[in-house]
Amino acid sequence: MPIELGLMLTGLLVVGFLSQWLAWRVKLPAILFLLLAGILLGPVSGLLKPDALLGDLLFPLVSLAVAVILFEGSLTLRFHELRGIGGAVRGLVSYGAVIALLLLAACAHWIAGLRWEIAWLFGALACVTGPTVIAPMLRTLRPTARVANTLRWEGIVIDPLGALFAVLIYEAIVSRQEGHTIGVFVTMVGSGALIGALAAWLLAFMLRRQLVPEYLHNYATLALVLLAFSLSNAVTHESGLLAVTVMGIALGNMRGVHIDDILDFKENLTTLLVSSLFILLAARLSWPLPDGMLGAGIAIFVVAQLLVRPLTVVLATMGSALNWRERALIAWVAPRGIVAAAVSALFALRLGELGLDGAEALVPLVFILIIGTVVVQSATARPLAKWLKVAEPEPRGVLIFGSDAVARAVGRALKEADVRVMLADDDWDGIRRARMEGLVTFFGNPASPHAERHLDLAGIGRLLAMSTHRERNTLACVHYRQEFGREKVYRLRNLSLDENTERAALADNLLAPPLFDEAMTHMRFAELLARGWRIKSTRLSATFDWPHFVEQYGSDSVLLFGLEERGALRVASATRELEPRPGWTVIVLVPPSAE
Repeated sequence: MPIELGLMLTGLLVVGFLSQWLAWRVKLPAILFLLLAGILLGPVSGLLKPDALLGDLLFPLVSLAVAVILFEGSLTLRFHELRGIGGAVRGLVSYGAVIALLLLAACAHWIAGLRWEIAWLFGALACVTGPTVIAPMLRTLRPTARVANTLRWEGIVIDPLGALFAVLIYEAIVSRQEGHTIGVFVTMVGSGALIGALAAWLLAFMLRRQLVPEYLHNYATLALVLLAFSLSNAVTHESGLLAVTVMGIALGNMRGVHIDDILDFKENLTTLLVSSLFILLAARLSWPLPDGMLGAGIAIFVVAQLLVRPLTVVLATMGSALNWRERALIAWVAPRGIVAAAVSALFALRLGELGLDGAEALVPLVFILIIGTVVVQSATARPLAKWLKVAEPEPRGVLIFGSDAVARAVGRALKEADVRVMLADDDWDGIRRARMEGLVTFFGNPASPHAERHLDLAGIGRLLAMSTHRERNTLACVHYRQEFGREKVYRLRNLSLDENTERAALADNLLAPPLFDEAMTHMRFAELLARGWRIKSTRLSATFDWPHFVEQYGSDSVLLFGLEERGALRVASATRELEPRPGWTVIVLVPPSAE
């Protein structure tokens, strides 16, 4: 039995990883593949039986995992950011969310026949989108900046707020089911909020006073989150989820508390928990579904997609700067994700134990809605965006960090080759010169919080870090790896000495591939330009290929970029040598003597 348990748990991790990897490859939300994997392993094949595998540990493990997921999501809610997200987002996450909750609850009651208590809970869970499902869909959808920012901020803000709504409704149901008075419900909510706030204050106090070494920050945070959850449940029954939600919101809005490393750790931990949890939860579904449940779930999805979401968007975005095309696309895109799946399964387990009729229908209805929205919207959103003319082109543009003579020369050459280029720097003199030369610019550090809110990256898919500051180049590369991918980020060396020496070296995991060739540095590039070298663009052909170019312009010429016939940009790097082919346009740094 221990061997079987160990093998099953290991297989669960492997299947979760493969689902996450497949989602990354096809650029779809991972929750879709996790749920499908659980359904195949559970009700379809019968290979995975969570209740028999984990026994009495199932409910505690699911509860602790959901607590961590809710805490991680609520950490991202920053009140100071709500002021700058625009009227459309404010409407969507406030009265728009309430409208969606009411309409979805009515659908669950009248279509699926759920009693009103369960219907309200379904509405609270089903009105929530989230960054984990919106982000991969936006990478495939590639809408205009206003649409992308509206959808992204809606997911970020409504994720923890929706969880808070659901937790409050759930606790009201539990209090009423157990025969408690309104005073007991208020006590439950108050104690959960108080314990969550105290836990946040205690963690912030320890971090500010440096009472915990940095390498133990993540450990201490996880331990305190689970302690707050368990202690709150012990003090007042079923108040733990509210405690961790309040703890995350409070900690995320405290000044002077650096939680970036904690947030990164929680994101990684949440990925692991979500991958395992959703497979287990989907495997617990019974097949076939209860009578009429499949048809009711599909009907609710259709109404939610074609009526509830469009009506919500129309009412929530009245008076905003969005045009009708942008509103139409936003009205179509609203995939449900982690909070809806995880919290609904936990609530169904607990409400089932309390003997509440209809609780068993909560999970299949939520899962059908999740799968329906992700599949339908992923397949149709991009064509719809193109038809509405609110889709951005392929992200073939280049963001250049730097604005000195070297960065401007490279930017001009790429622009002349019809590549979209943006120069970003906080050196006003360099930015002013770049603007006078007709280049698109952004005045500010591209790795700053200001850039996250105001830098428009639509159509841009690469970073060339070419500033004169080596450490800031490295920081920008690390920052944009998550945005563009590791293989789309490059740096121009700033040192003439070997960077592998002990005195000059940076950690390997911080370094992006160096631009151009092994000997090229920023100083050398600038010296060559000062000596009369120039950047030349030439289209190769069968009669004038790359060897002919080198023969005519000299072997000292430095290949910078290659532009394929279909417009794809290839960057020359010291770690990946380009082999230009006929039909390519090559961008090369040639000596002044070349004819």
